[in-house]
Amino acid sequence: MEFQDFTSTAVQLYDNWIKDADPRTDDWLLMSSPFPQSIIIGFYIYFVMSLGPKLMENRKPFELKQILIVYNFSVVALSLYMIYEFVMSGWGTGYSFRCDPVDYSQSPQGLRMAATCWLYYFSKFIEMLDTVFFVLRKKHNQVTFLHVYHHSIMPFTWWFGVRFSAGGSGTFHALLNCIVHVIMYTYYGLAALGPAYQKYLWWKKHLTSVQLIQFVIVTSHICQYFFIKDCSQRYPIFIYIIALYGIIFLLLFMNFWYHAYTKGKRLPKVLQNKSMPQNNNDIDHKKE
Repeated sequence: MEFQDFTSTAVQLYDNWIKDADPRTDDWLLMSSPFPQSIIIGFYIYFVMSLGPKLMENRKPFELKQILIVYNFSVVALSLYMIYEFVMSGWGTGYSFRCDPVDYSQSPQGLRMAATCWLYYFSKFIEMLDTVFFVLRKKHNQVTFLHVYHHSIMPFTWWFGVRFSAGGSGTFHALLNCIVHVIMYTYYGLAALGPAYQKYLWWKKHLTSVQLIQFVIVTSHICQYFFIKDCSQRYPIFIYIIALYGIIFLLLFMNFWYHAYTKGKRLPKVLQNKSMPQNNNDIDHKKE
């Protein structure tokens, strides 16, 4: 009886909570409730941490060169498109880069921003293939906590962002992330082309620098909210989440930088030994 009461209360709370969601997104893919995406994310974690390694234990690594080339440059193209849409739906057409509220109206501009937010959210599921490819290629040492945590938390938190707050100040980090992904996936696409291109990939170390700069900018931008008077946000909790996200990932990537480059564990091979070519697809810290 107590369990039934608890379940009934939980359902009632959920129904009351979901009533405040953005009605524009009601019928969009994966937007009906957070449960479908939770199942996908749960299976992703289970596959990359347990099932996948077990299935590959007695198998040879898959040769995925052509797939990796297409995948990486496709993500570059998608990221460029999302940059354009974020700019045209707000960040280049009226946003102040300070206090920017969400446009919940049915205006073309507001709907365009909401649709772009959903596309960015959906792209996080596409990027889960990063880890799947690691597992299929038996690069298990690259399936780190930082990597899996990032690919799990981003789609999960962005569901709530799209469902309740699709636009405004909270989308700046998505725009910046798309810019970073253009740089990152271009690098990984070139790396996938083979040894002939390795001599052009000396700038690998700078990818982590770009990521660190990204989180400094994201945190600085979103924390303006705490110093601006009368900055109206319908759901200010998302401001706090983004600020916390920026700080956590800044610390995680600083830790990665220390171990990878200060200790020299992941210096580009072209710098470690110029006489030795890199592997066909030196994807070893693709996380953000």
